[in-house]
Amino acid sequence: MSFSGWNEVINMGGYGFFVWLSFGVTLAALAALMIHGLITRRSLQQQSKLQQQRQQRLARRKQQERSR
Repeated sequence: MSFSGWNEVINMGGYGFFVWLSFGVTLAALAALMIHGLITRRSLQQQSKLQQQRQQRLARRKQQERSR
């Protein structure tokens, strides 16, 4: 398929609205997935850090109880 100008590329033979809408929806979905992944990753990292801190506190308390 060959286009003679940018106007024809945008119109896509009368189907331009649907073609560009599908591109837009796809890009929006990919962006939402990326953002969701980043937010989830950050949340999991924070939860992991808190759990490690709790485990360290418990280990210190056990050590202190044994030394008494």
